[in-house]
Amino acid sequence: HRDVSEIHDESIWLDDEERRAWFALVSVMMRLPHALDAQVRRDANLTHFEFSVLTVLSNSPDHKMKMSTLAATVDGSLSRLSQVVTRLEKRNWVCRLPDEHDGRTTHTQLTPEGLAMVEAAAPGHVALVRQLVIDPLTREQLTQLADIGERIMAATDPSHHLPG
Repeated sequence: HRDVSEIHDESIWLDDEERRAWFALVSVMMRLPHALDAQVRRDANLTHFEFSVLTVLSNSPDHKMKMSTLAATVDGSLSRLSQVVTRLEKRNWVCRLPDEHDGRTTHTQLTPEGLAMVEAAAPGHVALVRQLVIDPLTREQLTQLADIGERIMAATDPSHHLPG
């Protein structure tokens, strides 16, 4: 293996503006999840991943989704999602339902108590999202951020669809 310092092809290195953009993105990726997780833990005694599962279900038809689809939507493995759903079931916030047409498929559905919890926790979460992401940007920058995020997601995972 060659040491990185031995590579002389300048075309692979980031220029100053590329490096600035990359470091800014990395900083956001490292710090934003921690801030969001801390808020949801404080206000709802949930991890951000658990809150994401509940939020996705709250925005789904009948507050229900197939487990495999839910796992893909929240970017978690089926085994991780299953563990989270078990914890949320113990709090009576979700329940599992067999698929009426396919016995091998299981759905997760938000309970009325789960929906009430999401509705109670959402204002604090949205306030933090506004404070950290929305309010510091102009409307034009928000449009650019959405476009940039969608392009990066398309390059990272072409099959992934961001919520509308």
